[in-house]
Amino acid sequence: MAGRFFDQWRIGDRIAHDIRRTVTETDNLLFSTMTHNPQPLHLDAEAAKASEFGQILVNGTFTFALMVGLSVGDTTLGTLIANLGYDKLVMPRPVFIGDTLRAETEVTALKPSQSRPGAGIVTFTHRLLNQRDEIVCECLRTVLIQGSPD
Repeated sequence: MAGRFFDQWRIGDRIAHDIRRTVTETDNLLFSTMTHNPQPLHLDAEAAKASEFGQILVNGTFTFALMVGLSVGDTTLGTLIANLGYDKLVMPRPVFIGDTLRAETEVTALKPSQSRPGAGIVTFTHRLLNQRDEIVCECLRTVLIQGSPD
């Protein structure tokens, strides 16, 4: 199990997640169609070419989901009770097919759970960066995590 228990986290802990991902046309196409998102900027090369970006834009909800997914192995894998919410989601730069993305996480808040003895609430700031080290997505993720079993 790679995730940490509540009592193993400290405010200010930072993780540079090892897994990186180059976004493919197939990723964008499948995610957009699976989620019934018909936005031409994601699916129509000619419409995207005529936009200010001049190329297909990767679906923002894919970008967000990838950011969270890249973080799970180092943060909540095997220790998560529940995701409680996502806040302050921003996407300051577009993602394009062929971009290679990596995630970073910082612990920004900790609070013992009032309803579950031993468990606690952790707030992570997740950031997704492209190959030029530009932030392309960022959010706060609040989770309920198990306490150590001992």
